[in-house]
Amino acid sequence: MAQSPDDRRCIFIVGSSRSGTTMMGRILNRHPAVHTFHELHFFEELWSPESKGSGTSREEALDVAAQLLYRERGGGYLAHGDPSDYRREARAVLDAGPPLDNSTRLDVYRTVLFREAAEHDAPVPCEQTPRNGYYLGEILERFPGARVLHMVRDPRDVLLSQKRKWRRRFLGASNIPRAEAVRAWVNYPPLTISQLWRASVKAVAPYRDHPRVRTVAFEEMLDAPEATVRSVCEFVGIRFEEQMRSVRQVGSSHREDRPDQRGIDPSRSGNWRTDGLSDTEIFLCETVTAAPMARCGYETNDSRPGPLMLALSALLFPVKLGAALLLNRSRMERIWDALRRRLR
Repeated sequence: MAQSPDDRRCIFIVGSSRSGTTMMGRILNRHPAVHTFHELHFFEELWSPESKGSGTSREEALDVAAQLLYRERGGGYLAHGDPSDYRREARAVLDAGPPLDNSTRLDVYRTVLFREAAEHDAPVPCEQTPRNGYYLGEILERFPGARVLHMVRDPRDVLLSQKRKWRRRFLGASNIPRAEAVRAWVNYPPLTISQLWRASVKAVAPYRDHPRVRTVAFEEMLDAPEATVRSVCEFVGIRFEEQMRSVRQVGSSHREDRPDQRGIDPSRSGNWRTDGLSDTEIFLCETVTAAPMARCGYETNDSRPGPLMLALSALLFPVKLGAALLLNRSRMERIWDALRRRLR
């Protein structure tokens, strides 16, 4: 039989991409009780609603576990390599956990999370895949001990960061393949990014008052890092450690990584005002996100684009959207369900 829900403590960090989920993961990873994983992208790619209650064979369970270990131990979601190389390690992880007779993929995922965290002498696994926010119902149901941190950031700063995300390959993230840099560039259309930010906030909205879900503003973390981190520690049930604020300054799409410098950099907020977004991009973003922006406490700028630039954006949008769908279809097991969750 499949395992019952597990009430052991764990952490999920969700939110729109480029909203500070990785930074929060690094902060928590500096606590001795927490192990933060690379982005695992289990939901959508290794699990879908259709597979929710179906059992897996031993071989299928090994395949899922090997994929997860490849993404974790192999250096991240974009690492080069063959997941099948991790089947021996996957077998050891599954054999060391509770029996998985007639288990589901979600049971395998949970086993890998807790066993891999234990390998790092940390009782609390932390999963930081941003898109997990679309699956909070499943997460809260199957992980009764989970605490969810929902990161939210000004959508215009998110838009600017996404616009420059393709540059990460040249700013210190040399492990990013050239094809991934191209995919990041194609994924940029401001209407798409704005809609994804809106959808991400909307997906979490039904759980806004849930006792195991906490929204953390990226700007709040930059403005008052110690108070914010202390509040997060209290929420997830761990003691604040001073070294948690001493994170490496890497991951920005605006400037080169500075791994020798540590601390939470306050200059990563508000750059959209002076650095890189046109009036058209700001207008499109605010038009799509105005209502959730207001609920999150962000004020609109009321930019007005020129009619020619607005028309050009409208003409290019379906072209870039089609290209983005083609480049991303191999990354989602059920692309239409994924789109439905984002665009509903």
